[in-house]
Amino acid sequence: MEDTIYIQMKHRVEMVEERPIRLYDIANIIAPEQMLKALYALELYVKTDREGKFVVIDALMIIDKIGGHFPQSNIQTVGPEETIVEFVQKSKTANFLLFIVVWLLLFVGSGLTIMNFHEETSMQEIHQKLYWMLTGIENDRPYLLQVPYSIGLGVGMILFFNHLFKKRLNEEPSPLEIEMFNYQQDLDKYVIVHEKKESAERLDDR
Repeated sequence: MEDTIYIQMKHRVEMVEERPIRLYDIANIIAPEQMLKALYALELYVKTDREGKFVVIDALMIIDKIGGHFPQSNIQTVGPEETIVEFVQKSKTANFLLFIVVWLLLFVGSGLTIMNFHEETSMQEIHQKLYWMLTGIENDRPYLLQVPYSIGLGVGMILFFNHLFKKRLNEEPSPLEIEMFNYQQDLDKYVIVHEKKESAERLDDR
């Protein structure tokens, strides 16, 4: 009687230390109790210095490794067919001076962008005309419109990005998060294709 092993591969994982990649690192496993310990400890891949920070493990590699240890088992894979393993460095303490410099660059850059946009669209003249239409009085500095507009601009940015500092306003993802998600998906597809191409080239060199 053959034992059935169910493997659900993770799409992407990060590893801090460069150690052998084991099955439990990249997959969820359902198998008979007597097989779980050996499956968890099963080594799939050992990274070499020649390779970069990404390693792609596919389902065929897992099936081959498990089949070598449990030849009578029935292996069923669920979900993604590849797992991207990224070797990352241990996080360092944030540099406060660097944080201030980056914050200032973003603050000044975004401020200049908004001011240039207002200059190109003649926002000052628009506010003056609106003030004259509403009150019948000409005013070169219509603060009655400019102050609420400035407050509304800031509130609109908060609502658009769906964050107030670290607090999320609701569960709906912001446009920026969706763009970052799409970028990560495209990056993962590139890594998979690129790593498979690199592996084929290394085989040709032998």
